[in-house]
Amino acid sequence: MNKPRPKSSRAKESAALAIAKTLAVLLLVLGATNAPAQMPNPYGAPITLENAKKAAAAALAEARKNNWTMAAAITDTAGYLVYFEKIDGTQTGSTFVAVDKARSAALYKRPTKVFQDAVAAGGEGLRFLRLEGAVPIEGGFPIVMDGKVVGAIGVSGGTSAQDGQCAKPGADALK
Repeated sequence: MNKPRPKSSRAKESAALAIAKTLAVLLLVLGATNAPAQMPNPYGAPITLENAKKAAAAALAEARKNNWTMAAAITDTAGYLVYFEKIDGTQTGSTFVAVDKARSAALYKRPTKVFQDAVAAGGEGLRFLRLEGAVPIEGGFPIVMDGKVVGAIGVSGGTSAQDGQCAKPGADALK
């Protein structure tokens, strides 16, 4: 006669199964689309506050040049906020969106436009909508210094294309 397993054993198996399912879905989503793979660059030491300010300044200079009100967020490699700045009059919601875009770009080591394009293509690309933390809106870029990803920038406040136009100089400011 089989003895019932202890609750702790069942809980461990359940947790392991949940983790396995999550990893399987993640691999399926990332591998089954035509979206470019993550950047090959390894993660480096997290971006410094001084460099984060330089990246934000470059992004917001582009916004000011075009008379756009934007918010810029810089995160470290783990997606934690290092620096945030916004132009007066920027819509409040852009604060959260800028941070989310930067976090997405840092965690997945790719521009958020990759996710936007995959979702727009439909089909298998729609799976990205379920990928936790992947923001499918242009305006987030990894920041690379000395060949290593040190953080990311996210910009929000305009159209997706405008956000990307402002975020790119921020990401490139530290190359």
